[in-house]
Amino acid sequence: MTRRPPFAPGSTLTTQGVADLIDHALLKPELTPDEVAGSVRELAAQRIWSVCVRPSDVALARATIAEVDGSPTRVCTVIGFPHGTTSTAAKVAEAQQALADGATELDMVLNIGRLRGGDVAAVRDDIAAVVEVGHAAEVIVKVIFETALLDERAKVDACRASADAGADFTKTSTGFAGGGATLADVALMRANTPDAMEVKASGGVRDIPTLLAMLAEGVTRIGTSSTAALLAEAEQVGAAGLVVPEAGQTAEATPSSTY
Repeated sequence: MTRRPPFAPGSTLTTQGVADLIDHALLKPELTPDEVAGSVRELAAQRIWSVCVRPSDVALARATIAEVDGSPTRVCTVIGFPHGTTSTAAKVAEAQQALADGATELDMVLNIGRLRGGDVAAVRDDIAAVVEVGHAAEVIVKVIFETALLDERAKVDACRASADAGADFTKTSTGFAGGGATLADVALMRANTPDAMEVKASGGVRDIPTLLAMLAEGVTRIGTSSTAALLAEAEQVGAAGLVVPEAGQTAEATPSSTY
């Protein structure tokens, strides 16, 4: 579970460097197994970091990636998704099954209602139970906050609970509650978690200028369904257009940034 360091202003990426940031979400409830397998095959050929699939699709995704010669793409899945309100025991069982099916990263939704109600200890313990399972298998555990539903105090509490529980990442959103990652939210999350933790921006990152601005605020992973658009834009602009700006600035828009 090696930590990826933050990107310094002026850092230059390649198209593969962009691919190495992406967790592509395949989480819509209506997706058929054939649709999932077809998408996973294409994404594995693009050599992205991971496909983030529904728990019932983990074994399918792992088998499909194995068919793509030499692909490094990993299998991520979601736990307690999308509301975070399942019991801790259910989340633990779901995590254990996902690991048995071949998941190598777990993105769990914290208990949003408990957090908003002020029971930070319960939220911490819920996270810690999943982290214990994940870390025993040496896999990464990310904690989804659903920032669109939280005020600033609750976001800070979520950072503290995640850190105290030993999670590897904080993550902004599920994509199922409206809103998505904002620069202000990821900056807050980076400022309120230890250096050893990473931040994943999920939702609304559809173009290269937005992706680069997220990196400038300390993000090291991107959750998106716009992988094809991002990689096409990265290829179009080349290294000159893939430079991380200073925090608080937005990289210059490119002709393909309307995807």
